[in-house]
Amino acid sequence: MSNHSEVLLSLQGISKIYPVGDTKFYALNHVDLTLYRGEFLIVLGPSGSGKSTLLNIIGGTDRPSEGSILFKGEDLAKTSDRKLTNYRRNEIGFVFQFYNLLPTLTALENVQVATEIAEHPLDPLTVLDLVGIKLLANHFPSQMSGGEQQRVAIARALASNPSMLLCDEPTGALDSKTSDKVLNLLLDLCHQLNKNVVFITHNEEIAKIGHRIIHLKDGMIESIEER
Repeated sequence: MSNHSEVLLSLQGISKIYPVGDTKFYALNHVDLTLYRGEFLIVLGPSGSGKSTLLNIIGGTDRPSEGSILFKGEDLAKTSDRKLTNYRRNEIGFVFQFYNLLPTLTALENVQVATEIAEHPLDPLTVLDLVGIKLLANHFPSQMSGGEQQRVAIARALASNPSMLLCDEPTGALDSKTSDKVLNLLLDLCHQLNKNVVFITHNEEIAKIGHRIIHLKDGMIESIEER
């Protein structure tokens, strides 16, 4: 279970506003959320509820229109572009629905790419071993199944040794059996390495594995469920 005494990241009054003609569209509307170190957090909600916007703001790929994001004593909403880039590079690992592997590189080389810019990277082969595909280190993406490719993508996200893994529907393209394996892998990594996992999905079944479930609707947190 997560250590609820240690705050990793705190979102306060976060809004993301887009002008639509003369009106404003709130992709996120005054969201308050605290992430605790080592927890597996599920963000559940229908399409258009603001899940990806929330993930992008936590991941530093997007800035909020309003509010603050406190991380290690700094407000990421107001920090310089350079500091935000360093935050993304060293603290965040992204895992997407589509694996985005480089087709001309082997599994090992795909993971190595992520370690080249990180401050405290993990050994690429060790990470492939952690995700259970060390034996496929010299295989190209075209020689691997979807589930295996997603494991490489998870290894790549882990290789920079981030404090958070941000997962955007990472099992969306997988069959249910492979999906379960990938989910259990992420849960194990969360426990073993004390990493935070933020996992967005619209699938109620998947949500059951989280420590906490955030229900998002129309850019607002409808409820937070403790497991």
